[in-house]
Amino acid sequence: QVQLVESGGGLVQPGGSLRLSCAASGSIFSINVMGWYRQAPGKQRELVAAIISGRSTNYADSVKGRFTISRDNAKNTVYLQMNSLKPEDTAVYYCNAVGNGMHYWGKGTLVTVSP
Repeated sequence: QVQLVESGGGLVQPGGSLRLSCAASGSIFSINVMGWYRQAPGKQRELVAAIISGRSTNYADSVKGRFTISRDNAKNTVYLQMNSLKPEDTAVYYCNAVGNGMHYWGKGTLVTVSP
């Protein structure tokens, strides 16, 4: 089992920045993909960014050039640096980990981008 705890959400003005953190615990040796998803009201959950085997990264087109995902193996933590935030980035952001064919999810953290 893997436990994921997100932090760092909040209210920010358009153009601002936030950094989300996701701390992993448990059977973390099994994890080979970590990522961030988001779900806006009335919309499906979508992939925002993922980091595979701690190296290669993948981003949704809507966040490329603005968001950066990174992983600190020593702290068992993955980060999502979000810059140039837009109102359409408003959503609950969920941390996701994949290992041994299993998907694990955090409880989510709310990001609100509003004047």
